[in-house]
Amino acid sequence: MNRRKALTHLGAVSAAASPLLAAETPSQPEYYEIRYYQLRNGYSKRMLPAKPAGKGPIGVFNPVFGENTPYVLVLMPHQTFADAENAPDLDFDYVRYERTILRAFAGMPRLRIPPESKAPHIFELRTYESDSAATLKRKVGMFNGGEMEIFQRLGMNPVFFGEALVGPKLPHLTYMLAYEDLAARDRLWKEFGSDPAWLKLRATPGLADSDIVSNISNIILRPAAISDIR
Repeated sequence: MNRRKALTHLGAVSAAASPLLAAETPSQPEYYEIRYYQLRNGYSKRMLPAKPAGKGPIGVFNPVFGENTPYVLVLMPHQTFADAENAPDLDFDYVRYERTILRAFAGMPRLRIPPESKAPHIFELRTYESDSAATLKRKVGMFNGGEMEIFQRLGMNPVFFGEALVGPKLPHLTYMLAYEDLAARDRLWKEFGSDPAWLKLRATPGLADSDIVSNISNIILRPAAISDIR
């Protein structure tokens, strides 16, 4: 199948996304679509075409390590849920794909591209599952109420935060962070774990992980050459 056509579709779906700003202004939250494309063994990243000009912001990632490889993960922002719901199927040479639609958190309603760097960032996609809609709401409130600000202050470069509306393993939330490299990731998580503001927040009654999170999973990703998010 035609991979260039697939990525043209990807760009067309998100071409209307709002400009990314360094500082947020009050606005309606975006919606994010995440697609995991399971690929056949022997797939080569060199088979991906050049990114279509003028399209984006689209994230296209390959796993650094993790289960069920090889795959390509595609991240697309949408202005409305209807845009995400009606996004076209992609003409892409894959075995199968999994799709999730998320709504951005009020505390960060727009996707942010990480600051420019000499080399592409390493990205971490983290998913927190909860045992009910009520406990998930408390965890989302925890992020909006201070946790994402700690990430930003420490330089963990949040890309997006979203509550899943459609997809597997509901209820859950997913967010993405960007680092200079894996060593920076390890250092920043250690700083986060001992940060006074985080220790105070997690000590709030009812906000311990055991109260509001049933499972945490994460994957480490590297952007493909065609990715706008690098």
